[in-house]
Amino acid sequence: MGEYEEGKLERPKWVGETPLSRLVQALISFKPLFSVLKLGSRRALISTAEKNNIPWRQMAKEILESEVYRELDNIQNQSLVYPDYYLNPFHAYDEGNLTWLAAAEAEAATMSIARRAVPDASSTQEAIKILRGNWLRAIEQHHIQYSESFVINDILDIGCSIGISTRYLADKYPTAKVTGLDLSPYFLAVAQHKEKSAPPRKFPIRWIHANGEDTGLPSKSFNLVSIAFVFHECPTRVIVNIVREAFRLLRPGGTLALIDSSMKSKVVQELSPVLFTLYKCTEPFIDEFYLTDMDETLREAGFVNITSILTSPRHATITATAPQ
Repeated sequence: MGEYEEGKLERPKWVGETPLSRLVQALISFKPLFSVLKLGSRRALISTAEKNNIPWRQMAKEILESEVYRELDNIQNQSLVYPDYYLNPFHAYDEGNLTWLAAAEAEAATMSIARRAVPDASSTQEAIKILRGNWLRAIEQHHIQYSESFVINDILDIGCSIGISTRYLADKYPTAKVTGLDLSPYFLAVAQHKEKSAPPRKFPIRWIHANGEDTGLPSKSFNLVSIAFVFHECPTRVIVNIVREAFRLLRPGGTLALIDSSMKSKVVQELSPVLFTLYKCTEPFIDEFYLTDMDETLREAGFVNITSILTSPRHATITATAPQ
């Protein structure tokens, strides 16, 4: 952890208003070409996964042919109004995250991301262990250093998807009460379905269908708020709102932990034209994410002890403290 290489640029050349960025944006704005690129991106992702022994199609089939659909009624908040940005196509799905297919394929996609992020790992499982292990270590070290004797006994995972990061947090802190919150009821239904087949916990994970910008949860009710692989899918205004909401939800001395793609990563800065074109094709807000000054956003929200460290060749974990 912390030994991964940063690039020489402030951010990739294919981001923002650079000539290269404008060229890529013009290409993907041409709808016939966009459709081809989107389909190509999806096929490449599945093919890469299966070449690395990640049974993408089989994993999705098992979810889609299971009883997962029964979970939707007791998860979904029917009164929730989805924000406009969330209705965009994400990850080559026309309906974005509001579809059973996206939810069924999420675990295989997450495994594939870990394999690509840590290519020198001996296996996919080893890559996952490194990626998640470094993230958890960064959280633990920050909390020990800046929160002294405060025990982590209440955790919120905003944008929890199908609960992968949520379960890692629950395993790391088995005496904590853990809540996973997401905008997609389909993802949450899969999360709850998968958790039912897991060994019982002292405190079962609670799943909430809500907006991370305005969760409706009580102020100062968590020691740790995690936001894992979420912000690259958000416009800047949403990032700012979620950070402010996290600050409201944390107790004094509590820790905020973010992990996402790093614009300072040498690997990210040096992506091939094919890869960064496909990346921008499937992530509609990636430019806004890379142009957001995350440290300044955290400072303006009131956070202190802001620390950033590369925890994989592609990803940074940023931790911060709610002042006591």
